[in-house]
Amino acid sequence: MGVDPAILPTPIAKRVIDPHAYAEWDTLLDTFDKIREDSPVAKIVPEEEGLFEPFWLITRYDDVMRISKDNAAFLNNPKPVVFSFNKAIEFSRAATGSNMLVDSLVVFDAPIHPKYRKLTQDWFMPRNLARIEGEVRELAHRTADRMIERGPELDFVKEVAGPYPLRVVMQILGVPPEDEPRMQMLTQQLFGGQDADLSGTGMDDMTPEQVVQLVAGAVTTFEDYFAALAEQRRANPTDDVASVIANATVDGKPLPPRDMAGYYIIVATAGHDTTSASTAGAMQALASDPEQFARVKADRSLLPGIVEEAIRWTSPVQHFMRTAADDVEIGGQQIKAGDWMMINYVAANHDPAQFENPRRFDAARSPNRHLAFGAGAHQCLGLHLARMEMRLLFEALLDRIETVEPAGEAKRATSTFVGGLKSLPLRITSA
Repeated sequence: MGVDPAILPTPIAKRVIDPHAYAEWDTLLDTFDKIREDSPVAKIVPEEEGLFEPFWLITRYDDVMRISKDNAAFLNNPKPVVFSFNKAIEFSRAATGSNMLVDSLVVFDAPIHPKYRKLTQDWFMPRNLARIEGEVRELAHRTADRMIERGPELDFVKEVAGPYPLRVVMQILGVPPEDEPRMQMLTQQLFGGQDADLSGTGMDDMTPEQVVQLVAGAVTTFEDYFAALAEQRRANPTDDVASVIANATVDGKPLPPRDMAGYYIIVATAGHDTTSASTAGAMQALASDPEQFARVKADRSLLPGIVEEAIRWTSPVQHFMRTAADDVEIGGQQIKAGDWMMINYVAANHDPAQFENPRRFDAARSPNRHLAFGAGAHQCLGLHLARMEMRLLFEALLDRIETVEPAGEAKRATSTFVGGLKSLPLRITSA
C-alpha cells in the first residue's frame, strides 16, 4: 500500500504542532513555504495513534480566507477551536463538559454567536472608541515618557509593548491598576502555557497534560475574579465593557455564568496580548531598518501602514481550527463532513501569491488585506481598538525617539496558538 500523498511527512508535520518551532520564526516560515508549495491542503496524522485527531492543514491565503468567511460550512464547534491533544480535550470535558476550558465568542457558532457578539459590538466601533481616544493618547504619552526614563537600553516588551495595551484593556474592563500584574500573569499562563518563561514554571518541555492543568488553574482564577467584578457592575453599573457584559441579556435571560466568564476572559486576554505582540513586531522591524524608521518619523501619514503591516507580519493569533459541516473540496482535496482543519494565519499572511516579498516589513504595503484579524462573522471584535492603540503609541514614541537599534537577541514565545516576541532588547537615543 502506497503512502497517501496528502499526508505530510512526520518530521514536517511535527513542526506544525511543535510550540518550539514557532519560536524559530524564519525556519517556521521556511516550513510553511515548502508545505504551501508542495501540498497547500495537507493532512497531519499523529505518529502515535490516539495522540490527537488527524486534521487538514490549510496554508494558502485564498483557502484560509474562504474558510474564514464561510461560517456555515466551516464550524467553530463541535470540535476544539484551537489545536489540542486528545488528553487535553478529555481533561477539559471532564472539568467543564466542553471541548474548551473557556467558552467564548471564538467557540460559538450561529445562532448563539451573533447574539453574543452584538452585546458589545457597538462599544468597540470607531464612533464609540472616539470617546476614550483622549485617555488612550494620554496613556501612550506616559508610556513613551517612562521608556525614555528607562533608556537608553531596555526590553521593549517588558517596558512598553506589554504594559501599555494591558492598561488600555483593563481600563475598559474597569480592572484597577493594582490587579494588572495578576491579569498579565494569568494571560501569559493562558496563552503562553507552553513557554517556560511565560508560564512561570521554568519548564521547557511541559507535557500536554501539564500545560492544560496550568491553563485550567488560570481559567479558574479568572472566573472567580470576573464573577466578583460582574457582581459589582450589576450593583453599580458604569459605562465600561464590564457593565455591558454583567447586565447583558440574550433572548430575555442573563448570560449563564460560564458564558459570562468566557466573555470577560476573551476581552481581557485577547484584547491585550495580541496587540502587545504586534506592537513589539513593529518596533523590531523599525529598529532593524533605520531607513524605514527615518521615513516614518518624517512622515506620520505612514503610521496606519506601519500598524497594518505589523499585524500581518507578526500574525499574533497563529491559527484556529474549524470543522467541516458537509463534504467539500478545498485545494483539490476531498474534505469530509466532520473533518478537523487548521487554518494557519502565519502561513496565509506570508503567502507570496497574495503578498509580494512577504517576509519584508513594508510600511507602504498596499493593498494589505491580511488575515491576522480573521474574516467574516468571527473577525476580531477589537480590531478598531488595536489599530487605535498602536497608532497613538507610535505617534508618542516617534516624537521622543531620535534613533533606535537592537541591543541584543529578540526572543519569541514558544506557543502554537498566540505568539509573538517575549523579549526585545533595544538601544534608543531620545529626540
